[in-house]
Amino acid sequence: MAQQCTVPALRARKGGVPLVMVTAYDAPTARIADEAGVDLILVGDSVAMVVLGYDDTLSVSVADMVHHTAAVARTHPRPLVVADLPWLSYHLGTDDAVRNAAALIRAGAQAVKLEGGRKRVPVVRALVDAEIPVMGHLGLTPQSLHAMGGFKVQGKDTEAARTLVEDAEALTEAGCFALVLEGVPDRVARMITSCVDIPTIGIGAGPWCDGQVLVFHDVTGLEDRIAPKFVRRYASLKADGVAAVGAWASDVREGRFPSDAECYHLPDGVTLDDEDMVGLYGQVSAVTGH
Repeated sequence: MAQQCTVPALRARKGGVPLVMVTAYDAPTARIADEAGVDLILVGDSVAMVVLGYDDTLSVSVADMVHHTAAVARTHPRPLVVADLPWLSYHLGTDDAVRNAAALIRAGAQAVKLEGGRKRVPVVRALVDAEIPVMGHLGLTPQSLHAMGGFKVQGKDTEAARTLVEDAEALTEAGCFALVLEGVPDRVARMITSCVDIPTIGIGAGPWCDGQVLVFHDVTGLEDRIAPKFVRRYASLKADGVAAVGAWASDVREGRFPSDAECYHLPDGVTLDDEDMVGLYGQVSAVTGH
């Protein structure tokens, strides 16, 4: 059996073979991620958009995240399971943040992720003091969608880049074991990666991070409505699924499904004549009223 990935082991991967993190939101996707050999599974609040049908991540709740985290954790995957703290679950004070993070840990997460820079330092310290490993998230932070004016690349000028570096250093000092860098210029991500002694994991942040993360539905082509610049699709599972269900529907309508091989049959020697069938029908009718 492959060895379980741990926070200390992943932190030690800084500067080594790039880390691979992919999202998963249920048991089937978790098993695929595990068997594919990734290092981390992120139960992301992106579940709101790719599974639950929302337009952004703001509507997902702690209860939603607990539900999906538990589904992933029940598969006992080898990768480290990181769960997103959703919007407003860590913004109202450290006690609230620790309580909500504890719910995700009890559901099976081994670490939590939160968005934001230096303003999150008190929360990060409180979580670390509670023995809850924390992954930070800088750059394009989807929970700040409205404040940022949309899903826009961050750190595009000197001052903004400097702020991101300072935020990364502050989160590292506060105790984060890794940082997600999303939607920042590649040179800025490279600068941040060189300035901190914990792994950086990029998404739309170029090749110089210590690892990469993508959404499962993007990688596999289950989601084909949106194609951010940084997404590379390795399959077309939605198209394959549409074709498969369409072919089955056609077989049903044309009488080709089910075949004799796909039916259950009475054992040899058991027969039902017309009289038996009439009696059986009468018993069923008496029960159902039909």
